Amino acid sequence: MRAVDLIRRKRDGGTLDRAEIDFFIAGITDLSLPDYQAAALLMAIFLRGMTMEETAWLTEAMVASGVRMAYTGLDRTPVDKHSTGGVGDKTSLILAPLATACGARVPMMSGRGLGHTGGTLDKLEAIPGFRTALSLAELRAALTDVGCALVGQTSEIAPADRRLYALRDVTGTVESIPLICASIMSKKIAEGIGALVLDVKTGAGAFMKTVDDSRRLARSLVAIGEAAGVRTEAVITSMDSPLGRMVGNSLEVIESIETLKGNGPADVEELAVLLAARMLVASGVETGEPAAEVRVRAALASGAGLDVFRRVIERQGGDPRVADDYGRLPSAPDRRAVCAPRAGYVAALEAEGVGRAAVALGAGRARLDDRIDPGVGVEVLLPPGAQAAANEPVLMVHHRGGHGLADALPLLERAIVISDRPPSTRPLVIERILHG
Repeated sequence: MRAVDLIRRKRDGGTLDRAEIDFFIAGITDLSLPDYQAAALLMAIFLRGMTMEETAWLTEAMVASGVRMAYTGLDRTPVDKHSTGGVGDKTSLILAPLATACGARVPMMSGRGLGHTGGTLDKLEAIPGFRTALSLAELRAALTDVGCALVGQTSEIAPADRRLYALRDVTGTVESIPLICASIMSKKIAEGIGALVLDVKTGAGAFMKTVDDSRRLARSLVAIGEAAGVRTEAVITSMDSPLGRMVGNSLEVIESIETLKGNGPADVEELAVLLAARMLVASGVETGEPAAEVRVRAALASGAGLDVFRRVIERQGGDPRVADDYGRLPSAPDRRAVCAPRAGYVAALEAEGVGRAAVALGAGRARLDDRIDPGVGVEVLLPPGAQAAANEPVLMVHHRGGHGLADALPLLERAIVISDRPPSTRPLVIERILHG
């Protein structure tokens, strides 16, 4: 079997059989398939797609490339949440501690920034000393002792996905439903959870720009999870504008902690509470969403969620004092305002432009070997719907000595849309796709 034959067939719109997909993933895992051939096949899949059967085989092969975790002695079904990627989406840092405080067991395995979207691991690693690379034994111990762990893929969990994920990020092949499904679900199935709640983004700042595409992705994800024995459901949420007020790693950690203190932006709190409540229902902690939401809001009001986050930070080697002293987090020394070009209403802050600007500043990666600057980012001063005077600051750029500013400023200027009338906005939660 030759890789070039698989590339040609997929390039020409053909389908791959299970043995060919297994061959592809084996070559990815043992490094016998060079990057240039892997990238070529990824591009062919991106352009030509995959059938549902091919996608399921790809997911299964990626799961089989490593170990499948099992947890013994837990009193609850382990549950996770995954977002398909957004700008300013820091809800994992909020909902995982909240769900844990309510009795859930949350082994949350996350990724790094992909394209213009931020990564949970990059945000967590802005906390001094925080270790996301736990061994499987450390993950099990943290889940037993704290009830929650916020980690990256170990070398044993779906190792094929680690290489494919990095290649997709730098080859323009991110926005592919089969590749997204296989990447997300291989990690989630392999990490040994029994329930999964998915936040599938839609809109200008999402990989899926239309509700129809987001719905197709959500249904595919749910079907793959259910077939693998994982109780899976999805919520489709809007990603036209950044979520919350902060975009950038340290900035989003601060906003997450503020939300756990009850001081967060309304949209961040709303989504975090909803997803945490769905996690309680999916894992059997609560039987219905109304009771689950009451329980989550009680954990938020009492500070129990923040207490869990402190324990997670300490358990994973970080400095828990950051929860009360933001000066312990990295920060960028310089500021630059981006102003409204005229008076009116902020009709939109185009999320992808804001995300790409944050990457240009150093908050994300343009190449595999790029280093993240945890302190830089973009702060939203006037959200969509707010009135702005001419030349009033709408965004504040947190930068380091002007690095990336020449690329970021034009993106941010184009992202600001001013109208004469208050804009109409669609709801944060657009649709739900339940398991079964």
